[in-house]
Amino acid sequence: MNSKNFRKQIFLASVIFSIILQGSPAHAKKPRPKSRNVAAAPAVARDAERWWSHVRFLADDKLEGRNTGSAGHGKAVAYVIEQFRRAGLKPLGTQRFLQPIKFRTRRILEDQSSLALVRDGKTEPLKLGDDATFNMRIEAAQTVEAPLVFAGYGLSIPEVKYDDFNGLDVRGKVVVYLSGGPPDVPGPLLSHYQSTAERWTLLKRLGAVGAVVIQNPKNTDIPWERSTLARLQPSMALADASLDDTAGQKLSVTINPARAERFFAGTPHTFKELLARADERKPLPTFSLPASIRATVRAEQTDLESPNVVGVLEGSDPKLKNEYVVLSAHLDHLGVGQPIKGDGIYNGAMDNASGIASLIEVAAKLRESKTKLRRSVIFLAVTAEEKGLLGSKYYAAHPTVKPSSIVANLNMDMFLPLFPLRILTVYGLDESDMGADAREVGASLGLTVQADPEPERNSFIRSDQYSFIRRGVPALALKVGYLKGSPEAAIGAKWRAERYHAPSDDLQQPVDVEAAVAFNRVLSMITERIANRTARPRWNDKSFFRRFAPTTSGTQTTATRLSIRN
Repeated sequence: MNSKNFRKQIFLASVIFSIILQGSPAHAKKPRPKSRNVAAAPAVARDAERWWSHVRFLADDKLEGRNTGSAGHGKAVAYVIEQFRRAGLKPLGTQRFLQPIKFRTRRILEDQSSLALVRDGKTEPLKLGDDATFNMRIEAAQTVEAPLVFAGYGLSIPEVKYDDFNGLDVRGKVVVYLSGGPPDVPGPLLSHYQSTAERWTLLKRLGAVGAVVIQNPKNTDIPWERSTLARLQPSMALADASLDDTAGQKLSVTINPARAERFFAGTPHTFKELLARADERKPLPTFSLPASIRATVRAEQTDLESPNVVGVLEGSDPKLKNEYVVLSAHLDHLGVGQPIKGDGIYNGAMDNASGIASLIEVAAKLRESKTKLRRSVIFLAVTAEEKGLLGSKYYAAHPTVKPSSIVANLNMDMFLPLFPLRILTVYGLDESDMGADAREVGASLGLTVQADPEPERNSFIRSDQYSFIRRGVPALALKVGYLKGSPEAAIGAKWRAERYHAPSDDLQQPVDVEAAVAFNRVLSMITERIANRTARPRWNDKSFFRRFAPTTSGTQTTATRLSIRN
């Protein structure tokens, strides 16, 4: 072990000792979460307090928002390792419980960067932060000037014979598109083609040099006024160049929809009209824009390292113990950023201290109940989810077990126990035969089990299960659900508008801890069911994602490998 890694191990060990000495979660501040029933059964109350104690530690101000690679994230890593040990998990990283990952960070130097429209020889500057932001997850070219073309939703979906680029020349141009997609396309399929990897694979093949996205305000979780605050924070990319989904992309820009009208000046269309067509589920036109975009991008770059945390509960079956069900949740959040109402710590209590708390509790419950599972279960706390699913992408590409031995993934991310658990939302419900497992568990508990009720929000590809799906592993993501248009849906929408990626996602918010306990029970039961079934999970015959599954030789098709690489 080199001296750098040795110092890191010593640091982590000292933090773990400090946590144990201080009594771990009990040492943190203790705001009282919401409970529906003051006379709740003692076991439920005990489980609720234990789950909340993990959230309380991880979302404390002392951890400063657990930004990837930060000291606060290091403390969170040490805490998870200790909890995994207490739950009897064995290390399954490359360095005991750790799987270190190297990253390259990029931070925009806005005072040295600029963006403008060029029309009829005249330059129209765009104000960074107010009009537009650069996406620094790509290795942007230092200077770009290229014609613009509007390509509707910027999608090509062969399965439904949909193509925004039919007859449209984008070679050497920057493609402008509206977020979202055409109606009547299945949610998971639409989400897949909107992913960064699929979109750039298409644009690169067509000869485009960059992309400009205009967010549809109706489908945006975070208001522009808040999302733009993050633009000065460092973005990250994996140092492993083979996992770069955007290689060759010169420009990536997001436009404030309130300032987008100027892009359509001199055309037969207005942005207001295009939004109305999208809202009315009508086709969007595609056409050249009578302007070019001129960009100058300057950034500072650094290297850092941050680990996934990996533990395993070994199975009991002599054969099936060599197969693995992966339970995952992301440990990182946004760190310290631009203050909102005087608070600059983005604690990430629901996003995603809650998911890590459930990961820990499922492991602990399995130990306490002495449940014997036939398959082994990997407990994976990933890093850098907020930077673009990077930790899970790395693990799925470089698993710490034989890749073909991973049979399933269950992911928890911001499952939002804000109201009683009566409906379980399962992303990927109809894509694999694990949907039947989820439905049967739900039925046994009197729960309604549903697929994504709001596919327009594109949630299917926005968390870590998607990294496993792209590697051919059947996966589900679980949340406390609601019916579209219900009072609970309004609560969820209000939470996203006010607390999602904001400092107010903290320990002071109302949380239904009994719903969290019920969710953990559901998660445990689904885990047990999948770990104990005889047949390994498989994609449904009609699932689009079946194509990602390895062939009988253990490899993926050439087309699928290219899609993943590019």
